Amino acid sequence: QVQLVESGGGLVQPGGSLRLSCQASGSIFSIHSMAWYRQYPENHRDLVAEITSDGSTVYGGTPKGRFTISRDKAKNMVFLQMTNLKPDDTAVYYCNAEVYPNSRDPTKTYWGQGTQVTVSS
Repeated sequence: QVQLVESGGGLVQPGGSLRLSCQASGSIFSIHSMAWYRQYPENHRDLVAEITSDGSTVYGGTPKGRFTISRDKAKNMVFLQMTNLKPDDTAVYYCNAEVYPNSRDPTKTYWGQGTQVTVSS
């Protein structure tokens, strides 16, 4: 089993910045990719950004210039640097990881518990 623990959410004023962190631990052979999603109330989760093991990144609808994803492979961590935050960025942010449990089996998907980001004056 794999656990993902997010941190770094909170309340911030419009125009402010936050850095989310996610730590993966447990039965990890290797991690194919890690990502951040966000979910608005009564809505589905949308991809914010993804980073693969080779460092390739994909960004969702969020302008890449405001959000930046990065990863510490050695520590099984992923980060989301968010700048110039807007009220529309208010959501629960979830960490996601596609994890190889061993050298033979395909990846399994894991989710963190979510961290609330609120942008308000």
